[in-house]
Amino acid sequence: MMLKLLIHVLFCVTVSAGVEIDPNGYILYCPCMGRFGNQADHFLGSLAFAKALNRTLALPPWVEYRFGEPKSVQVPFSHYFELEPLLKFHRVVTMEEFMENIAPKVWSPEKRTAFCYMARGQGTDCNAKEGNPFGPFWDTFNVDFVQSEFYGPLNYDVHHQDMARKWNSRYPSQKSPVLAFTGAPASFPVQLENKDLQKFLVWTPRIVNRAIDFIRNVLPIGAFIGIHLRNGVDWTRACEHLEHSPNLFSAPQCLGYRNEFGIASQDMCFPTPDAIAKQVKLAVKEYHAKSVFVSSDNDHLIPFLTKALKRMEVTVHKLANPEPHVDLAILGRANYFIGNCISSFTAFAKRERDANGLPSGFWGFPSNKASATKQKHEEL
Repeated sequence: MMLKLLIHVLFCVTVSAGVEIDPNGYILYCPCMGRFGNQADHFLGSLAFAKALNRTLALPPWVEYRFGEPKSVQVPFSHYFELEPLLKFHRVVTMEEFMENIAPKVWSPEKRTAFCYMARGQGTDCNAKEGNPFGPFWDTFNVDFVQSEFYGPLNYDVHHQDMARKWNSRYPSQKSPVLAFTGAPASFPVQLENKDLQKFLVWTPRIVNRAIDFIRNVLPIGAFIGIHLRNGVDWTRACEHLEHSPNLFSAPQCLGYRNEFGIASQDMCFPTPDAIAKQVKLAVKEYHAKSVFVSSDNDHLIPFLTKALKRMEVTVHKLANPEPHVDLAILGRANYFIGNCISSFTAFAKRERDANGLPSGFWGFPSNKASATKQKHEEL
């Protein structure tokens, strides 16, 4: 009995080079859907999933797609976010540290299994490395899979149906020390129960300092309004699907997960410049703002908004060399924020502001019709 206890203790806390091994196992995944906003939604769900299964989460690098690059670029998780706040919620380790110091002990090359719900692509296995960014992601860490495991009918909703117990019963850590998923073990958009985990995502000093430097040295003294505009060609096409997808992308953040607050409209997804100017003017008046900061994937509308706000003596600004993460850090510090209800990029800013008790709004929501109906109901 004492010998078994000693072996267990040694396994739990010591391996060569002083690396601590989690006897409850690890979760790895490729953040292979969409850009930063989508990946962030998936991260919150994956963090909740790891917590529920009581496994350490290996923090994957962020997958980025850069102009002129034939393959995705993997940026270490810690390049944008601090690890310490996450550790207050659950055990995490960077993917880099896991592969260098832990994988040799618990995930040898001949035992690497890819987990997926069902066969992916051509063939009868997960094809975990087929396509971009799947292949480049795992190649970053020299990972090849020797077999596939289909985990259906299990799912990632650990808040219902006793799902965590079912996962641990089917895949105990003693037999499956590493669960490596072809995609994030999470839903998109982020599940309602996981939204509050945003408070554990804290920008690194590099990002924070750049945001504060811009606010102090570029924006005039006084309150400012932060806005997010989605108006690229790809977004125009996405908005065309609203009629058949009333809860498109991140729409639940304002419409509710069951459309209890209405359905998405073109005014919300792709507001006209005039509608944007009108809503910004109202916000400027309410918060006595001196400037407006614009984040956009395409057209920042700087000349248009500058002209529209000229009489109010309000200036309009953007980063000279826009960087999405710094944009988000600035938006998170605005006195008031207006974003796109359908966008997961807006959703990130909104969740961060919610965590800090700051006010936010959305383009075209609530609609004038909805506002009139609500006012009439209240009068009755």
